[in-house]
Amino acid sequence: MSDRKNIKTLPPVLKVERLDELNLGDLNDLSDATYAAIESGGGFGWLRKPERDVLERYWQGVVTMPARVLFVARLDGVICGTCQLMKPPPNNEAQSFSVQLTTNFVAPWARGHGLAKMLLDQAESSAAEEGYSVINLDVRETMTAAINLYEKHGYIRIGTHPYYARVDGNILKGHYYYKLIDPKAFKQEP
Repeated sequence: MSDRKNIKTLPPVLKVERLDELNLGDLNDLSDATYAAIESGGGFGWLRKPERDVLERYWQGVVTMPARVLFVARLDGVICGTCQLMKPPPNNEAQSFSVQLTTNFVAPWARGHGLAKMLLDQAESSAAEEGYSVINLDVRETMTAAINLYEKHGYIRIGTHPYYARVDGNILKGHYYYKLIDPKAFKQEP
């Protein structure tokens, strides 16, 4: 007879939520996940890891800015990804119906669970609930997983910037996308 017991592993607990304030644990998780994303080449603009205090101030600033809405993904309670909606400034009345999706990433160690899709779904739902009709975004050409996600989610590429970013001395293209989340908002009555 064996003393070994069968150990049943539990499925991971996945959660996406809006985060309006940061406690120390969340700030640490968020910074660690950001570092992992930067190291894997998906640091939403950062090419090298900034000093920890710089990164922490960045995230603290995000949650204090009324024009930004931060969503986080959690894997077993640990923050592992984000996206933000940037609302238009009050002086941009002509585009008051649209928001910008930015800083969308999932740390490499948390990929493969559908969290990127969950983040995108939550951002779209929140934007619609707040009365926005369009989500705009831009992405480096090298971010193929993100591009595939956006295109599968119905985002339409409207253009490519040939000089979008410089990474390791190489010039990269960037793609611009939009999605109508409330198409009725643009139907005009005859």
